[in-house]
Amino acid sequence: MPKDVILTREGLEKLKEELEYLQTEKRREVAERIKEAREFGDISENSEYDDAKNEQAMLESRIAQVEDKLRSATVIEAGDVSTDEVQVGSVVHVKDEQSGKSQKFTIVGSAEASVAEGKLSNESPVGRALLGHKKNDVVDISLPNGKARQMKITKIDVGL
Repeated sequence: MPKDVILTREGLEKLKEELEYLQTEKRREVAERIKEAREFGDISENSEYDDAKNEQAMLESRIAQVEDKLRSATVIEAGDVSTDEVQVGSVVHVKDEQSGKSQKFTIVGSAEASVAEGKLSNESPVGRALLGHKKNDVVDISLPNGKARQMKITKIDVGL
């Protein structure tokens, strides 16, 4: 049984677009590769055919994954998010108590997490630690490398 996938409206749209692309353009590309590989002759010793069939299997697996995520998606709307405490959909401004460095994170479901974009999963160590806390709380965060940090929440915004 798949677990609930928490998505923002933007994340839901991105998944729908990915599914559309995979089911149309990408499937056509892979089918064309298989057709071309068959023309090389005996498929039992045809590495191009094997590669194309493997790509097709991976494509169908990804399509199934995206469909499962969409089926079990819970969409978080801006009206559902409060600035009182950190929750999925919050933009959290924090200050590292040790270094004094300020950072801003958007807390999202794991399907949308992207460190490069400043989107932290609600299941990540930092995201999980921040959930439920309020402005001016100092949160102890255990990092995956074994170190611990203290971060003070300086501001909470709605990020959707």
